[in-house]
Amino acid sequence: MMKWVDKMPLFPLAVVAVFMGVLPLHGTSHLLEKIDMLQAGVLERPIDIFDLFLHGTPAALLVVRVIRGFVLGIKVDPENAADKESQADKK
Repeated sequence: MMKWVDKMPLFPLAVVAVFMGVLPLHGTSHLLEKIDMLQAGVLERPIDIFDLFLHGTPAALLVVRVIRGFVLGIKVDPENAADKESQADKK
């Protein structure tokens, strides 16, 4: 179920997570602003909730990828994974 996360290349995911985490480059980042709003209980507008998910998803995926890859030691062999998927599709 989580093999698609295991297949994500770590470096590009980290770059996107950092980039989305610091946007906009002036003032307070949206991610920190929305987390503060969530903690204060004032995250009510749909655009703010969407913004939290937009800026927070790459960071959440990075955390999941790092935990699965380095802490749990789950490795995906790209060659075997592609073979297994094609065999499953044939069945």
